[in-house]
Amino acid sequence: MNPFYKIFVDFNNADKSGRVRLITKGTLDDIKNQNIHLYSGLTILLDDNEGFVTTGVVEYSEEEKIWVAIID
Repeated sequence: MNPFYKIFVDFNNADKSGRVRLITKGTLDDIKNQNIHLYSGLTILLDDNEGFVTTGVVEYSEEEKIWVAIID
């Protein structure tokens, strides 16, 4: 198992706390294709496919009822 999954994210799609929403089509496709089971505390690589890659930590947004990532 890869210690870090790498998924596409749109860094412009952030909530008011600055967490990146993991809800775009590209993100959901990567999660499905890599059979990633999201859980709070999971560390992942976030890639915008334009040269910016960083790590993030997954958590569930109770307010929006979606998965988000806190950018390191």
